[in-house]
Amino acid sequence: MLTLSLLRHAKSSWEDPALDDYDRPLAKRGQKAAPQVGAALAAMGLRPDLVICSGAVRARQTLALVTEKLGSPTPEVVFDDSVYLATPSTLLARLRRVDVAAHGALPHHVMLVGHNPGLEELALLLAGSGAVDDRARMAEKFPTAAVAVFAFNVESWKAIDPGSGRLEHYLTPRQLT
Repeated sequence: MLTLSLLRHAKSSWEDPALDDYDRPLAKRGQKAAPQVGAALAAMGLRPDLVICSGAVRARQTLALVTEKLGSPTPEVVFDDSVYLATPSTLLARLRRVDVAAHGALPHHVMLVGHNPGLEELALLLAGSGAVDDRARMAEKFPTAAVAVFAFNVESWKAIDPGSGRLEHYLTPRQLT
């Protein structure tokens, strides 16, 4: 059984119009939401073994605030610019490349920290089953700092296919306040 958490970066700031999109930091709202999401994941015992994170500033900052709340052990983190504004097919291909050789042991829980629309589209693509209400909420909106947690009844990340995931949890910052 493998677990995947898809985490959209928290709310970013648009205060400095001169900044490139890649370099935008978190807004105050994002700085508040990310630790709440991390604490909720920790309370559910959801600690990833491996995190694949976009290199964008807002994604890195979101990850730092979330992992602060997850506790030990600290997950392995890989910053990967191919995740930045990636399509669902690019994200799925990246997940399928997770293997034992690169990480010493098979990561059983991977967290992917990225951006919409690709992250939301990937979540919808993977969701083959799970609570109907959560799936409907996820299909309606995947806001900043939302996280969708999937379980896959497979032995390898290469075996992750569209429709093969069971949505276990769908959390949004609004739910947690």
